[in-house]
Amino acid sequence: MARALIVVPTYNELDNVRDVAERFLAAVPGVDLLFVDDNSPDGTGALLDELALAEPRIHVMHRAGKLGLGTAYVEGFGWGLARAYDYFWEMDADGSHDPKYLPQMLALAEDGADAVIGSRYVPGGGTQNWGLGRQLISRGGGVYTRAVLGIDVRDVTAGFVCWRRSALLAIDLSTIHSNGYSFQIEMKYRALQRGLRLVETPIVFADRRVGQSKMSRKIFAEAMIQVWKLRLGARR
Repeated sequence: MARALIVVPTYNELDNVRDVAERFLAAVPGVDLLFVDDNSPDGTGALLDELALAEPRIHVMHRAGKLGLGTAYVEGFGWGLARAYDYFWEMDADGSHDPKYLPQMLALAEDGADAVIGSRYVPGGGTQNWGLGRQLISRGGGVYTRAVLGIDVRDVTAGFVCWRRSALLAIDLSTIHSNGYSFQIEMKYRALQRGLRLVETPIVFADRRVGQSKMSRKIFAEAMIQVWKLRLGARR
């Protein structure tokens, strides 16, 4: 039977992780859950250890400090590849990614997609509780990225993705250099460069339930600069 792993980076998500763990594990029978915690000062890591003691499907990776989203996923994927998982999800710890979409995403991956993207910007997808400014930044950033890189993924910054094991191996995670939200762009770009098949399926993305978003203008600007580094690197 195929084995699936959900990788969830955490930093100061104490109020979210218990509910996230329960909802994610209930969505797909047999799926495992790996939290990658960056030494959260609010005690998230200690709570995750408690949850893991009570539930064998929960695993926790502790890192020394706030080392970034990209490296959290790369290390989490590496952990899963070493343990022979077949399918891998990227998901947020803030409740914005609804686990009800997991079975459909897994079915598409099992049907041959190398990566299945939970997309806000295909018919049937959307967002909830977003202000106009955030919508403009997200959509504008997507248009900009697609134009610079010459790709046709509608939700290129999506962070809700199911990857096949073979896709992660083909990408070669050691070549991924982005460590912020541009990680999402680089992963999809590298996959397309290697001729992998990316499929978008609609989701509705809700704003986080508790706490504050970690997105900032600085992070967004860094991602937009990284797009040009990817383009120029591909030319070389």
